[in-house]
Amino acid sequence: MPDFSREQKLEKELSFKNAVIAGVDEVGRGPWAGPVVAAAAWLDRRKTPRKIKSMLDDSKKLSLKKREYINEHLLALNHTGIVKVAVGEASIEEIDEINILQASMLAMQRAIANLDVVPDAILVDGNRLPDLPCPGKAIIKGDSISLSIAAASVVAKVNRDRQMQQLSIQYPGYGWERNQGYGTAEHRAALLDLGVTPAHRRTFRPIRERLELNN
Repeated sequence: MPDFSREQKLEKELSFKNAVIAGVDEVGRGPWAGPVVAAAAWLDRRKTPRKIKSMLDDSKKLSLKKREYINEHLLALNHTGIVKVAVGEASIEEIDEINILQASMLAMQRAIANLDVVPDAILVDGNRLPDLPCPGKAIIKGDSISLSIAAASVVAKVNRDRQMQQLSIQYPGYGWERNQGYGTAEHRAALLDLGVTPAHRRTFRPIRERLELNN
């Protein structure tokens, strides 16, 4: 289960006392449709409720009900100053223009910039760091290790899932309310039957191939 050990280790390495260390994670690199969404989160290590800390984990391991519960409480705590969370994203058009990796980095940078606290250091899930305004470390599977990253992963996933639910109403038939834009059999079949929507990432191979059928 995630804890604050990586935050404490980084604080020690930087010789900071009571450092503001934020966690960052992104959701949505793999889907064929929709934006890529990132979140940044800072948690007061002493004041964050024990129940929330005990529930936090990699968002993919949590049920929808747990994610929604945690997200609701993190946003409520955001107003008290005990927790600070922020979201950033890169649009479908930006994904197609600069590629999904760079769009993911951009979404993370925007989440950090939107954070209502200035971090002394940042922990990022994965093996790459975006350009940061302060020291940072990348942690593979960080959302299962760091509570700050786990909080960011939940906020990012809930935010993106809700966006995909809205897009599923605008463009019905693809199952985005269930598959969040990933390339499931349902999505693939709908792509062949209904075609490409403005919410699809046109540089992704399955979408490119479907567009080529019309040429």
